[in-house]
Amino acid sequence: MEPLYRRCCGIDVHKKSISVCVLPPAGNSSIGIKEEKFRTFTRDLKRLRKWLLSCKVTDIVMESTGQYWRPVWNILEEAFPNLILVNPLHVKALAGRKTDRLDARWLATRLERDDLKGSFIPVRAMRELRDLTRLRVHWLQDLNRVKNRISQLCEAGNIKVSSVASNLFGVSGRRMLSAVAKGDRDAGWMADYARGTLRHKKGQLELALQGTFSQHQRQLLGRMLEQLEALEQQLAKLEVEIVERMQCHSELIQRLSTIPGVDDITAWTIIAEVGTDMSIFGDARHLASWAGLCPGNKESGGKRISGKTRKGNRYVRRALCQSAWAATRKKDSHLAALFRRVRSRRGEQKAIMAVAHQLLTIMFHIIGDQSVYQELGAAHYDVRNKDKVTRKLIQRLTRMGYCVTVTPIAPSGAIPPPDQAAYAPAMAASTIPAAATVQLPRRRGRPCKCAERQIVCTHSPKMTPNKSKEIPDKGQVRPT
Repeated sequence: MEPLYRRCCGIDVHKKSISVCVLPPAGNSSIGIKEEKFRTFTRDLKRLRKWLLSCKVTDIVMESTGQYWRPVWNILEEAFPNLILVNPLHVKALAGRKTDRLDARWLATRLERDDLKGSFIPVRAMRELRDLTRLRVHWLQDLNRVKNRISQLCEAGNIKVSSVASNLFGVSGRRMLSAVAKGDRDAGWMADYARGTLRHKKGQLELALQGTFSQHQRQLLGRMLEQLEALEQQLAKLEVEIVERMQCHSELIQRLSTIPGVDDITAWTIIAEVGTDMSIFGDARHLASWAGLCPGNKESGGKRISGKTRKGNRYVRRALCQSAWAATRKKDSHLAALFRRVRSRRGEQKAIMAVAHQLLTIMFHIIGDQSVYQELGAAHYDVRNKDKVTRKLIQRLTRMGYCVTVTPIAPSGAIPPPDQAAYAPAMAASTIPAAATVQLPRRRGRPCKCAERQIVCTHSPKMTPNKSKEIPDKGQVRPT
């Protein structure tokens, strides 16, 4: 049932100012259109909220312009429940008729006609959790950049520890790097910092640590190591805070972690980015489209131009693709079987996207239906397409020269004896007499003349002159 009273407002957001247009109430054209312009300081945004309440506005729409829409949304969301954020590409104005005032009126008009579809904006608690998980990703990227810089500096100073040790930043590697930065130990002393199996390579480590580091390079290495330790400490504190905020979703995280390839970090990302209310997306296909894990639609003139995936949510996409790679290595898993099945036809990258799509579909049902993960097994797709798989296997064996007879297994698990009369023609065609012989293929090069010379042949040790190899009756002929 439509509300009896409805008044729409459009807001065009910019960095320094926002333009607002309030249409008259639906069905009451006697009241004129109200248009105002506000600055983006907090005091002015609160004045905007007060002015919209005095106008008795019920529905508001704004564009997602960079990060400038966020403070406006934070101030208006509690006072106006029907607040919509739209993609600027969906409400693009015509060229030559574009001003801030006209953009605000165009947004309000489209909202009044119900032509707009809003973006998914989670509640404030989920937005804060999303900020933490995204910050963790960015700090991990910074951590990898610092490690790459340290590796490059070591190569520039001819420190070849990474050529001997598999992990330059392990316990042994860090102690050696710290000693190199201080410069008060020789190569043999620093090589003695090796721990575990790396101690068997002390000789190679001593050679690898005989570099050409200058005092300037030692100072750079020391600063980079300090930055690396600081980032790791901040990252550990951030993960502790995420764990505390995720305590209320511990049961859901436990159920999501039973999916092959999914760990706690992936579960954190999905809960923070998608939320726990799946009714917003409707079904799993809409969720995959929102995340950018399904083929895009681009058709013109009855021809499909491109199936390239959209950008979607890059954080969800990143986490699920990493989990998909891990799931492909799980034994007796239908996700690994799906990867091999798609890879044979479409390639490795598209197969990973297919597995990531399947993972998101599974998560949609686990979150929405409060269900648990059930493994289908690696033979899931074979059982589902049993006739097709059987036909292709028979064709493959036939091309290899076999006569194949397929006998289904009885429900009790015992294999019934075959009807000899029914399979007699096939068995006769595939049976070889006990005295059947096969001639060896002629070898390339000069022919053997041992038989003509009446001497023992040494070119084929398994064969004697003027004799052929007897093959027992085993139902097939295999040349030696």
